[in-house]
Amino acid sequence: MAMQSFTRNYDDNSTEAGFEFVFNCDNCGDGYKTAFVECRSHKRGGFLRSLTEGLSAGARIVGLHNVAYGVEQGGHVASRRFEGMTPEWHKEHEVAFRNAMNEAKEHFHRCHGCYHYVCDACFNDEDGLCVECTPRESTIVARAKAERLAEEVREKASTANVFQGEIGARQITCPNCGKPVTQGKFCNNCGASVGLAVCGNCGAENQQDVKFCSECGAKMGASACPDCGVEVAPGAKFCNECGAKL
Repeated sequence: MAMQSFTRNYDDNSTEAGFEFVFNCDNCGDGYKTAFVECRSHKRGGFLRSLTEGLSAGARIVGLHNVAYGVEQGGHVASRRFEGMTPEWHKEHEVAFRNAMNEAKEHFHRCHGCYHYVCDACFNDEDGLCVECTPRESTIVARAKAERLAEEVREKASTANVFQGEIGARQITCPNCGKPVTQGKFCNNCGASVGLAVCGNCGAENQQDVKFCSECGAKMGASACPDCGVEVAPGAKFCNECGAKL
């Protein structure tokens, strides 16, 4: 008799040693594994092989080799039959499969809409259908709220200013050894100071060893009077040319 499963989605993990099945939910794929059932015919075959091996060893001592040989040959034939799954094995397999279906049925429901067999999590008890045919109302509401929340967050983010200023990349090198340096006031290679010098004219940051500002071209270490434009010494409070307050 051909095997008929209450669900089309199952795995047969049976071996010659015993029988085990995994029945899977047609929706989510979660599975229920039935209890392992030992094959009685395989167990008897193991006993027969042990018996023939023992008789063969005894025959070498008492001279009954011919008797042992006949029994041993019978054991080898049985072993080959087990490898090919004997009729006894198939009978046990069929019974084990029917029992496994009865065991697994307690953990699945049949949807009257799509006729799939689904697990408890995928079954809508109120409507007698799977959640693919009739999703739960609470699930629909929760999903709608989550989608609306995500939309509002994206709308707010699209109008928010999270960064102000200009974007620029500047590679800083050590004035002493010339190696590139990361953030910090000292070189990771030689320990020399790598603090940036501030232009007295425009306030832009420059490397310590430059003579002219890379932003405005003014001479580094000096500033200009805002009234007359004459260069004044660093730290001076008044212009030497026009007396303007700096």
